Amino acid sequence: MSELQQALQSVNWGLIAPVIVIQFILMLVAVIDLIRIKSTKGPKWLWLLIILFINIIGPVIYFVFGRRHTR
Repeated sequence: MSELQQALQSVNWGLIAPVIVIQFILMLVAVIDLIRIKSTKGPKWLWLLIILFINIIGPVIYFVFGRRHTR
């Protein structure tokens, strides 16, 4: 067996899988919201990069700081 296969077998997927699923759901919801919203605080392309490349915290940063609150 290669070292990669051994490393993948030693991972506790019961702990990792929920984090991966939560990350995917957060990214998906944030990207859909970014597409639908009319304007953001800053350029949309920058928020897309933040959402996609800053794992887990990127979508949270977008929802807290990126959305314009309209009333």
